[in-house]
Amino acid sequence: MRVVSNSRPLSAGLDMGLGAVCEALLGEVYIPPAVHQEVFPSHPKPPWIIEHPLSHPNASGLLQGRLGAGEREAIVLAQEINAALLLMDELSGRRTATSLGLRVMGILGVLLWAKRQQLIPAVGP
Repeated sequence: MRVVSNSRPLSAGLDMGLGAVCEALLGEVYIPPAVHQEVFPSHPKPPWIIEHPLSHPNASGLLQGRLGAGEREAIVLAQEINAALLLMDELSGRRTATSLGLRVMGILGVLLWAKRQQLIPAVGP
């Protein structure tokens, strides 16, 4: 399954120490350059996270407005590589992605999925 992530769910998962859980659940996760710039000055980049350039970098400009660079590029990358899932927490980005036909999940959805797969014992703590 191809998965693209925006900055916030990726940072949150790494901050919670759930890198191994995310890797087991999602496999490789693709990120656009803007997300790489936002997340990896403050985190070491795990090998299962793959920076993927945009085929059409100017396409993200079409989504300018309420969305930041990471959200725009993540949406465009998800479309370009025909991702099965886009990880995004920001409401405006989720709405835009959904309106473009993308399947979206936030960090809470990932945590609940990990619990159902018995990769974590609970979501609450």
